[in-house]
Amino acid sequence: MDMKKRIHLELRNRTPSDVKELVLDNCRSNEGKIEGLTDEFEELEFLSTINVGLTTVAHLPKLNKLKKLELSDNRISGGLEVLAEKCPNLTHLNLSGNKIKDLSTIEPLKELGTLKSLDLFNCEVTNLNEYRDNVFKLLPQLTYLDGYDKDDKEAPDSDAEVYAEGLDDDEDDEDDVDEEEYDDDTAPGDEEEEEGEEDDEENEEEEEEELSGEEEEDDDLNDREVDDEDDEGDF
Repeated sequence: MDMKKRIHLELRNRTPSDVKELVLDNCRSNEGKIEGLTDEFEELEFLSTINVGLTTVAHLPKLNKLKKLELSDNRISGGLEVLAEKCPNLTHLNLSGNKIKDLSTIEPLKELGTLKSLDLFNCEVTNLNEYRDNVFKLLPQLTYLDGYDKDDKEAPDSDAEVYAEGLDDDEDDEDDVDEEEYDDDTAPGDEEEEEGEEDDEENEEEEEEELSGEEEEDDDLNDREVDDEDDEGDF
């Protein structure tokens, strides 16, 4: 599917100005250019064009509100100077898997004052000596390079955090179910205690019955003795 058609489908009867996120991954670009995007996408904040065969970003429209741009797994080798003009408020840029070989190619990114995260995985530039130190010096506004900051602390992954929260919610639900089950059907330990108490009560009742039975027998014996004494008195 070509990029223009994909954009039309992604709109889903919306106007371009209503769109904040646009994912065009794995569609076909025409001659390595971005096509179908216009200045009308004025509210766009996230654009993903992974593996679409791009060789240039020169045809990007003006996207003042764009914050995250995914360009990984394309064939871009330069021309990044247009990004400061087209996407002045960019905070996250992913260029992983492109044909970026030296630091001079990414030097124009220093004009992106808001850029905080840059990914260059699987680009030849990552093989240069002191690559990380030199990129942080070249782009002092960066906080994260390839997912890690200057102190090699990993960047928080928003997707992962959501997933973890989802797991926590599931665990909470399971805990609630367990609690309900324990409320409805008493926990095993409590059952044993209750059974023990019931046994004790039954034993006590049996003992009381035996005692009452013995007392009745004693009363019968006493009555008989009294009757016998009365009989002897009559004689």
